[in-house]
Amino acid sequence: MRFSTSNKPSTEERNDQERRAMPFSKQNYKLMLIGLAIIALGFLLMAGGGDHTATHFDDSIYSFRRIVLAPIVVIAGFVFEIYAIMKRFPTSKN
Repeated sequence: MRFSTSNKPSTEERNDQERRAMPFSKQNYKLMLIGLAIIALGFLLMAGGGDHTATHFDDSIYSFRRIVLAPIVVIAGFVFEIYAIMKRFPTSKN
């Protein structure tokens, strides 16, 4: 450790502080939870399908909701997750 007359941290100390910093902020974690909820909603939209018996086949498995809407919602959730991970929020300097 070097002693200096200035109050500014040295380059080594700043680099060490940056390495110890958390990779994500609180806002990133909130956005990731929202993305996870979107993905879960997409899978819930895919679920179901009615009664399946040996004598009757239910065509509701091929509905617009399960074939088109739900996969779009899941993919949108994954895209939102990527955004939540990549987004940088300004850090507060004390």
